[in-house]
Amino acid sequence: MPDEEVPRTGLPIEDFEDIADLNCRPLKYVLVAAHAMSIRRAAEMLEVEPSSVSRAIRNFEDRIGVALFERGSFGVRLTDAGREFVEQTVPAVQQIYRAIQHAGAAGRVETGVLRVGVITTLAGGFLRELVEKYEAAYPGVRVDIRDGARQDHIHNIRTHTLDVAFFTGNGDVAGCDTLELWRERVHIAMPRSHRLSDRRQIDWPELRDELFIVSRREPGTEVRAYIVRRIADYSTYPLIESCAAHQETLMHMVALGKGITPVSEAWTDMNIRDLKLVPLSAAADIVPFSAVWSPKNDNPSRRRLISFAHDLAKKSDTDRK
Repeated sequence: MPDEEVPRTGLPIEDFEDIADLNCRPLKYVLVAAHAMSIRRAAEMLEVEPSSVSRAIRNFEDRIGVALFERGSFGVRLTDAGREFVEQTVPAVQQIYRAIQHAGAAGRVETGVLRVGVITTLAGGFLRELVEKYEAAYPGVRVDIRDGARQDHIHNIRTHTLDVAFFTGNGDVAGCDTLELWRERVHIAMPRSHRLSDRRQIDWPELRDELFIVSRREPGTEVRAYIVRRIADYSTYPLIESCAAHQETLMHMVALGKGITPVSEAWTDMNIRDLKLVPLSAAADIVPFSAVWSPKNDNPSRRRLISFAHDLAKKSDTDRK
């Protein structure tokens, strides 16, 4: 699906032309002179020549067609029109200044919103650590975490309604940048009463006759495909039952003996009564996780998160070694 157009300004074109033609320096001179009530003192505050201030203000008055100041031996003072002009202008200038400060803070990642798509648990592991440390480092950024399907997340990344998503796999995604960050071993979730629950590790041939349960919601589709890919052959096809349950509810169903299911290593940090997670032994059951984002998305919070995640991944690799 092609990228959607970025929304354009809602200003009428004639207003936009007026703004494009606006020179803010004379306005600054007017406001400083109104504060100082003296061209000379205004020039000192602005660190320019008094003649430059006087000329700029007169040109500005000629342009708008009204005198803003009375001039005399007393210096300068606002006319009635000038007082009304300043009273209307100062709040607007203050709002612009606040907007500039806010934009600068967002650029420094002091404020902002970061929209993150996930298809895995935040119970533990690298992703949990990343979110916790990022929020601690940038408390002014609100991290908005969203569950969803892979294709939905990718669509939202392309249309810039999502800043970044974390997926299993490390393949290319059209129109997006990807960065592999960490790997996790797949575990089989089973009830503690299961015949294999005391094993230190297991392999797929031992699971041929088991009933697998997966969620109809994401990432259930990907989990089903993974089971089939790892266990099916010309003589064996796994028995898989779909359930209308979220992933956490599915874990409780497993603990109740309704079936077994593969999960990522991060689930080992989730404490559910009567649930046991046993790691799979094969190297093929160590899966990569990657960040995916649009290179056209210029959200400073997203850029800082990717850099933060890259540094955390390198540190994690070093710690393991």
